[in-house]
This record gives sequence, structure tokens and C-alpha cells, in this order.
Amino acid sequence: MTIQPSLDYQAVIEEMLAIARQHGIRLNPEDITINESGMDFLAAMATDDSEGAWILRKPRRPDVWERAVNEQNVLAFVRDRLSIDVPDWRIFTPELIAYPLLGGNPVATVDPAGAGYVWQFEQASLTDTFFDTLAQALATLHRADLKEAAAAGLRVKSPQEAREAFSHNIEEIRQSFEIPEKLYNRWQTWLSEDSYWPEHSTLNHGDLHPPHILVNDSQKVTGLIDWTEAECADPGKDFVILFALFGEERLRDLLGRYEKFGGKVWPRMHEHIIEQWAAYPALVAKFALVTGKESDREMAKGMIASFQ
Repeated sequence: MTIQPSLDYQAVIEEMLAIARQHGIRLNPEDITINESGMDFLAAMATDDSEGAWILRKPRRPDVWERAVNEQNVLAFVRDRLSIDVPDWRIFTPELIAYPLLGGNPVATVDPAGAGYVWQFEQASLTDTFFDTLAQALATLHRADLKEAAAAGLRVKSPQEAREAFSHNIEEIRQSFEIPEKLYNRWQTWLSEDSYWPEHSTLNHGDLHPPHILVNDSQKVTGLIDWTEAECADPGKDFVILFALFGEERLRDLLGRYEKFGGKVWPRMHEHIIEQWAAYPALVAKFALVTGKESDREMAKGMIASFQ
């Protein structure tokens, strides 16, 4: 939810302004809006004295900082390897991250009323331009050299390590959440069947929600933001939310475009992604354990129940 600054945020805003000044950036205090929708960061938009727009991100919890360090490494690594834009962090401290606003607009934003997404274009009217440029961006990202990524400080998991991470996560959340037997058995079938799983890892964005995909007026994907979850691991991860939004037919189409642009696929890739979506509640439950917030716990319970 985007709001005008209130007394509740006055201290936060003053802190942001002060840190920006320390880094030579003078932001206009009367021109700041706050966005509360992010789970990891309190975000704001501001302008400087030359009327350039800035994005400000304040970590919400101590655990976010470690992931922000990873994100900084990822951004430095991908910036010159992609044809699309990524954030250029000019301020990077535990109290504030700031970068110039990228061109384009999110293809969708979070509905402040809680009704899903508000689309920049009608969801059903998204064109070949959108899906082609998204597939091309993912294929390019996924072709990154993993040895170079590791040398740049990025997290790298082998295919087996990525698979084991899913399994460990599921067993961990079972200690705190009631998992229906039918759903748990589905997860175990997926984890145990080799044909579902890739034999290679890729550098993934890791959190490819519509608000993180920037497009221009022609629906061309121009940038990706919020790389906090990026790592080298399971290549199916970047397609999971897209499957949830667009369905199996569009997923198959998108994978075809992805392969056309050089993405590496395997026979059961689309099935693997579908099963990965069925296991998504386990990721939400793990997030709830990290934050310790009752609202996140209830969200996880709701997702688990929705897959019964």
C-alpha cells in the first residue's frame, strides 16, 4: 500500500534523508511516498534536487541484511550480462539501500485491498512481446557461468543440493505446521522421482512476481528488480509463480520460447514446475518461521490448506 508520509513514519523518513545526505544525495522531504507491501523491506520513493527519482529500501528485520549482501553481489554480477536493467545500488548500509528508479513500470502491483494483483495491462491481453522478452531475459540469465558466479560470491547449489534443500525445508516446517497426509505424500513423490528433476543448476532471480518485472508501454520487459532470493540452483524456480498465474498451457508456451532463446529444458520440466508450485506452501511456512510473525504463520496455514 502506497501512502503519503504520516507521523508513524516520520522518524524513518528523517533517517532515510539523513543517510542519503551523508552519501551526497539530497532528497526532497516533501516528496516521499511509502510502500508497505514488501515482506522484507519498507520501501519508499523520493526525488532529489534535480528531480531524479529514487527507490529507498529499509530492511525490516536483521535476517534481511544477510540476504541483501547476497543481492548486492548478484546485481554486480548480472548488470553487464543482461540486456535488461537491474538496480544500481548507490547506497548500501544496514539502515538504507537506495538506487535510481529504473525505467518502465511493474507489469502488475499488489492490490492494497488484498485482491491479488492490479495489472498494468489486462492479464489476458499480455502479448507475444511480453512473453518473448521475458523468456529471452530468463534464458540469458540462466546461461550465466556458475564458476564465475561462485567466484563473484553468489550462492551456488548443485542439482542434488537444491533438491535436498527442498526436502530439508519440508521436514523442518512439519515440526511447526500440520501438513495433510495427501499433500505430504505428493511432495515426497515429487522429491523421490528422478525424472522430475534437472541435472543442471542455473542462476535464478528467485522471486519472479509480477511487481518485480518491469515493462514499457509496448509490454517489452525492460528490467527486473528485487533480487534478494537470487542464487544458482533449480532452474524451474523462476517459472513457478508464472505457472500459478497463467496456467499449464501458457507455461508450456513460455518454456518453448525459453528454449528458442537458448534456455535448457528437460522432458518433465513443466511437470516439475507444477509440483514445485504444489510445494510452494512449504517455502511460505519456512518464511513464517524466519519472521516469527503470526500473520505470516496464518498466511502459510492458508496456503497449506488450499492445496488439500
